[in-house]
Amino acid sequence: RGELHRLRHQSVVLQGNSLGDPTEREVHVWTPPGWKPGEALPLLVDLKGYWSSALAHTNWQPSGENVPERLDRLAHEGMPRVVVVFPDCFTKLYGNQYLNSAGSGRYADYICDEIVPFIEAKFGCGGQGKRGVFGKSSGGYGAAWHGLHRADFWSAISINSGDMGFDALFVPTLYEDIERLRKHDYSIERYVRYVESQNKLGHGDRMTLMDLAMGAFYDPDPTQFRNMRLPIDPHTGELIPERWDNWMKHDPVIMFDAKGEELRKLKLITMDCGNHDQFRIQYGMRRFAKKMKAAGIAHTYEEYEDDHSDVDYRMDVFLPALARALSV
Repeated sequence: RGELHRLRHQSVVLQGNSLGDPTEREVHVWTPPGWKPGEALPLLVDLKGYWSSALAHTNWQPSGENVPERLDRLAHEGMPRVVVVFPDCFTKLYGNQYLNSAGSGRYADYICDEIVPFIEAKFGCGGQGKRGVFGKSSGGYGAAWHGLHRADFWSAISINSGDMGFDALFVPTLYEDIERLRKHDYSIERYVRYVESQNKLGHGDRMTLMDLAMGAFYDPDPTQFRNMRLPIDPHTGELIPERWDNWMKHDPVIMFDAKGEELRKLKLITMDCGNHDQFRIQYGMRRFAKKMKAAGIAHTYEEYEDDHSDVDYRMDVFLPALARALSV
């Protein structure tokens, strides 16, 4: 078995974040069996999906493995030795997209400029050419964003069911969102405070809270409750061109047009997605892969027979691939 280290880190870049979220955070680090200080290993960073934090990946699981247990097994099966970091990037928006935004905080800087250097200094791992980032769903979005914007920092990325293809992903649910807001006079604050006052959070409300949060990440309005707004007219159901354009500028499929060449710097780009993802993310993943293929950027993309949920078993494929790419 490897060892799980529990550390605390005081952030500078998160100070003064507009949500008032804590700047001192716990961070977990897995080191492989027999690890000794000074062993110069590659570093992987886990970006967890929405409604969670990477700290949840180290929790005990009643059925199956948590991620440290999975890493123990993969190491036993011959995966190259790596150090894996589980940062906490949770926010009052109930998750994170792992970019810098006035609506949430400088979380891209938090990861690259604070957490990774903090861990590398303590464990003697990582460094230029030996850093990888992986994530699913919103974490997959984060991996895509970091690949497009910080290929100078990372050398390998794994995008797993990552948020992209925003028209397919968000437009259908925006109409459900405004129907829920209707019962609260279309006030985001009234709706959120009502939902947060209830004893139980339903799936539909969970999805609407997530969509509202995307407004704070992609099109923040500091005059609004938690910086949130939607890109749709609640009365006519029409997309508001300026608002929606700000969302679309953050779609990895669109960002590729300006930033795609950055991906050519990476040693490895691996992507996968369920072929009947309930959030329709496979369409965006296909578009992203199509653009990479047309540009001649080396990558792998695999669709498998499943949806968006409970697919951690895919780590058995991409974690060894990342470890191998960063070990040479």
